[in-house]
Amino acid sequence: MIATDYDVVLVGGGIMSATLGVLLRRAQPGWSILVLERLDGLGQESSSAWNNAGTGHAGLCEFNYTPLTGAGSIDVSSAITVNEQFRLSRRLWARLAEEGALGEPADFIRPVPHFSFAHGAAGVEHLRLRHEALRGHPLFDGMEFTRDRDVMARWLPLMFGDRPAGEQVALCRTRGGTDVDYGVLTRRLFAALERDGVEVRRGHEVRALRRGDRSWRLLVRDRSRDYGVGGSFVFLGAGGGTLPLLQSAGVPETRAYGAFPISGRFLRTADPELIARHHAKVYSHAEPGAPSLSVPHLDTRVVDGRAYLMFGPFAAFSPRFLKRGRLTDLPRSVTRHNAGTLLDAARGNLDLLRYLVGQVAQTRSGRMRALRRFVPDARAADWEVITAGQRVQVVKRVNGRGSIAGFGTEVVTPAPGGLAALLGASPGASASVAIMLDVLERSFPDRMPGWRPALRTLLPSALEQSDD
Repeated sequence: MIATDYDVVLVGGGIMSATLGVLLRRAQPGWSILVLERLDGLGQESSSAWNNAGTGHAGLCEFNYTPLTGAGSIDVSSAITVNEQFRLSRRLWARLAEEGALGEPADFIRPVPHFSFAHGAAGVEHLRLRHEALRGHPLFDGMEFTRDRDVMARWLPLMFGDRPAGEQVALCRTRGGTDVDYGVLTRRLFAALERDGVEVRRGHEVRALRRGDRSWRLLVRDRSRDYGVGGSFVFLGAGGGTLPLLQSAGVPETRAYGAFPISGRFLRTADPELIARHHAKVYSHAEPGAPSLSVPHLDTRVVDGRAYLMFGPFAAFSPRFLKRGRLTDLPRSVTRHNAGTLLDAARGNLDLLRYLVGQVAQTRSGRMRALRRFVPDARAADWEVITAGQRVQVVKRVNGRGSIAGFGTEVVTPAPGGLAALLGASPGASASVAIMLDVLERSFPDRMPGWRPALRTLLPSALEQSDD
């Protein structure tokens, strides 16, 4: 066994570990940092361009961030929060780009208008209320609402150029949206860290985590051997691989946690004629009875410099906790501590389970019917089905019963310290800087006052607010 000690060990080669590494390197440049990634490359799981929607989630178009709360009222607080979080992420990327650390920003972030698309009387009224509630806020300046078919056809010719009359529809446009290739961004962040002396090991899988006398001990496997690593502080940013590591560590706070994996599929086209008629990310609302995670969207994507259109998501099921995980991931995660939590959650989410069964059984013709809600004249021959990333939702006890704990992200910082973990999914990458600042505040409360001057060089306005 080879044992080496580090000040910080980051588990997982995605956007979260990369972001935390950048912040820690600036705050404490003398610390030794090790990154361990199980795959041969970085940013290949949830951060990969094909494993997420690439949306710079800023609440500009997503109905689920502005739920209806009662007769004629709407809650926009989540939309404002996620917009502020994404702006914080963009500030960090912009500063690093100014310093020459990220190369050409256009390689990973591009302007793409964001649209909300409503259909049916209830959907149109929801969108009208959404627009009325947001348009006066400075973060949503310039948001435009229309029910004029001619205007819609000019804005989105692929969707409305040949749309039959009679259906109640409406659009809301925000020109300042983005398309982000989080895979490219992640790899450039890690390249900057490596240039700055951070050690990054690819093809090294953390198999177990234990509390030592003064640090955490990690059992790591590469192609030829098992070896041990010690970390005074360990961050688990391994996506679906995080919960099994918390279980191996015996963290009491998460003993009753379970996991519910959901994968997804999209329809994709590279047809130049279709791409030329649609430059937008268009989000609609979930169908009646469907969960919020099912909101359909038709997106412009640019991956490795090539343009595509993607439509989805269509939910699928796999027991793997990572896209390149193991079929035994789900059954191995069930323990005597969390079995009751999982059963409670299953009983309390029968509608979600029925929805997933229906999605898994959906045929290609069914997917094309869903696409034609957006593109009435869509032809099956122009579109292919691709499998997107694997998401693992946290299942825990809420008010004494097992529950799927929303569809956001959850930071866990268990006692006695030295360990932080990230569980959950969306909006994830868009909010990466805000989430990692939260990790620093929770994990290093005594050090943060001394770190703020250095961190202000990356995020001046955010850190000034923290001092208030």
